[in-house]
Amino acid sequence: MSFLNPNALASLVESAVSTHSSILGRSAHAQIIKTLEAPIPSFLSNHLVNMYSKLDLPNSAQLVLLLNPNRSVVTWTSLIAGSVQNGYFTAALVHFSNMRRECIQPNDFTFPCALKASGSLRSPVTGKQLHALAVKAGQIQDVFVGCSVFDMYCKTGLRQDASKMFAEMPERNIATWNAYISNSVLDGQPQNAISAFIEFRRLGGEPNSITFCAFLNACSDASYLQLGRQLHGFVIRSGNESDVSVANGIIDFYGKCREINSSELVFDGIGNPNDVSWCSMVSAYEQNDEGEKACVVFLRARKEGLEPTDFIVSSVLSACAGLAGLELGRSVHALAVKACVEKNVFVASALVDMYGKCGSIEDCERAFHEMPDRNLITWNALIGAYAHQGHADMALAMFDEMTCVSHEVVPNYVTMVCVLSACSRAGAVKVGLEIFESMREVYGIEPGAEHYACVVDLLGRAGMVEQAYEFIRKMPIRPTISVWGALLGACRVYGKPELGKVAADNLFELDPKDSGNHVLLSNMFAAAGRWEEANLVRKEMKDVGIKKGAGCSWISVKNEVHGFQAKDTSHERNSEIQAMLAKLRRDMKAAGYVPDTNFALFDLEEEERETEVWHHSEKIALAFGLIAIPPGVPIRITKNLRVCVDCHSAIKLISGIVGREIIVRDNNRFHHFRDNQCSCRDYW
Repeated sequence: MSFLNPNALASLVESAVSTHSSILGRSAHAQIIKTLEAPIPSFLSNHLVNMYSKLDLPNSAQLVLLLNPNRSVVTWTSLIAGSVQNGYFTAALVHFSNMRRECIQPNDFTFPCALKASGSLRSPVTGKQLHALAVKAGQIQDVFVGCSVFDMYCKTGLRQDASKMFAEMPERNIATWNAYISNSVLDGQPQNAISAFIEFRRLGGEPNSITFCAFLNACSDASYLQLGRQLHGFVIRSGNESDVSVANGIIDFYGKCREINSSELVFDGIGNPNDVSWCSMVSAYEQNDEGEKACVVFLRARKEGLEPTDFIVSSVLSACAGLAGLELGRSVHALAVKACVEKNVFVASALVDMYGKCGSIEDCERAFHEMPDRNLITWNALIGAYAHQGHADMALAMFDEMTCVSHEVVPNYVTMVCVLSACSRAGAVKVGLEIFESMREVYGIEPGAEHYACVVDLLGRAGMVEQAYEFIRKMPIRPTISVWGALLGACRVYGKPELGKVAADNLFELDPKDSGNHVLLSNMFAAAGRWEEANLVRKEMKDVGIKKGAGCSWISVKNEVHGFQAKDTSHERNSEIQAMLAKLRRDMKAAGYVPDTNFALFDLEEEERETEVWHHSEKIALAFGLIAIPPGVPIRITKNLRVCVDCHSAIKLISGIVGREIIVRDNNRFHHFRDNQCSCRDYW
């Protein structure tokens, strides 16, 4: 290679940058040293500084710079730009200061890099100093410098300065408009972003992919579905529908607006989906409670060679959490470890949430404690997991730890819902009411419908049903479905049919099509022996066309999901299941078990009612689990409705008879059965 001249050597260095090859870059540097006499020509030195900076080798870049006796603004800008590109924002500003000490004036490339570093560090003081230097140097009229100043003010929260800078700019290019629209979205002002886009188009501006995606984000944040559809039409008319990044933005927009069919159509129309396309589709399914489809798309993406990223892994973990898909969640966790993204704060938070919602509290705790950094979402996930699985004391202890001086994490709306729910399930009435009162005064959080529902549940669980009703009557906001539902549940447990009727009537008004409330009221009357009123509620359901949702329980065995309904005899191992049910029934009767038929659905003879409750779906699923899952392995059952009173009592007793850990997730909470006890403390 001795025949290479300086220009050829410079091209070789540029090739190392374009191919991201540090080996090629170091080889080229060695050839430069070998071929040329010292000192190295300044233009080659600049190329080397740029190469080492862009390849994230800052020490080598600085060393080359220091060995160059003829450092120029190009040399320093190469070092500053590379530092910013690789996230070394503080170092970039230090290099800028060192350049100024050598009396070298920054140019129109240096200022944007330094301003980006200042904005990324959220340092308005430094940003203002850079702005002043740009004015003094006569660079502020440059459109890129002005755009960078504007973006810096937006990133540092100085909205008035940003608006003033935008208004004073003599020229605005598309990057300026994109910065304005994007920062308006990030600042929670989607209407300003939409207005800016309209003004940009009025002035004849031609949007690019960044503009389209920013505008779509504004539409999704403001729930402007029709406006987003109009933009989709404009994208098609302007011939930009083939741009994958724009298509990805449209998928994301429709997903956030709960138009999942439109997301599917756009995704299917992409000829060669990229990594972001797959991530967007998985996220869209997850946001629309289509967890199973999200997992299927993720598996398809893996077959296409997609490498797991922090974004897609956290999305599919959320889908697993919604499905209570523990085994698939564990597999995704393994992929995250293999891809070295399990320590990412978003992935780790999703792991805590997934294990918590799948009923594996030990794995949930382990994922939490292994995190190098935690954010508020992580703390909320663990507190919520403790609350939903009946570990209320642990949830309250975690809340105290989160808010202590050493962590100084400020709780938010969701945190208080989790904590109040924990107080409710622990029966900690006094503590719960104190926390509720402290929300506004101590944490500045305005109580919402969910918080009021938690307090009603708190009082109701403690048997203070009348006080709960009085609390509802004094609420400053209109009671929601969850508020009246909490009262109805308390009336059912404590046998308050008259007050339950009041709660049910309000629920019928708010959600007339929900069969669960009608069934609950009917069962409440049935338990009180008021069969005429129970049958009347059933008749009203039939008259208005409301059908009770079929109870279904499912259990996963060897990567296969088995579903069961009440009185189900269709399973291929039905004979074994029925034999196990008969054995359990004998063992339970020998242990003194008496079926609770108070909530049987019909006015039947006692023997018929016992048979009715004995063949509920969760009991059949449990019997199958006992014959299909090896001893010592926890049995995990999921049910789409609430576990009935008799099934709850039966499973609690069975856990002691067979010596197994049984975890049931119904549509309200987890029930962790072990040694004749349940984590819900018999209130659900």
